[in-house]
Amino acid sequence: MARNYILDKETVARKLQRIAYEIIENNLDEQHIILAGIRENGSAIARNMEKLLRSINSNITIWNIDISLDKKSPHDIRLSGETDFTDKVIIVIDDVANSGRTMLFAIKPFLAYLPKKIQTLALVERTHKVYPVNTDYVGLSVATTLQEHIFVEVDGDVVTGAYLE
Repeated sequence: MARNYILDKETVARKLQRIAYEIIENNLDEQHIILAGIRENGSAIARNMEKLLRSINSNITIWNIDISLDKKSPHDIRLSGETDFTDKVIIVIDDVANSGRTMLFAIKPFLAYLPKKIQTLALVERTHKVYPVNTDYVGLSVATTLQEHIFVEVDGDVVTGAYLE
């Protein structure tokens, strides 16, 4: 069965570049930004975003951490690095925002601190939200049926595409 690609490698690169500029514009006065990628694909996107942000503005301190959780049962959440998140901007990153559930659980560990703000980023956002999570930075918003699924392909740190199935 042929895959119905909604994003190719070049389009992904352009969308991530645009999002990087949006992040800088929305956080002009910030000194610290923490990129928290949800493993695995969200982490790859976060590493890409870190490179893009550094190339745009080298004056911002950027940390990159991984969030590990089981998306089917997301109660056990682990962060790859312990740092003080107080008064920092945190951007939680995933490849696809479906119902909002994974993003909601991924935000939870940061609530024990007093971050300056928490923002969210998804390369692809579906319009079937069940949980009250807004995606601040979106590469592509797609209206799908509940039976369709979106898959993002990653090769190392390179996002090679996204398709609908």
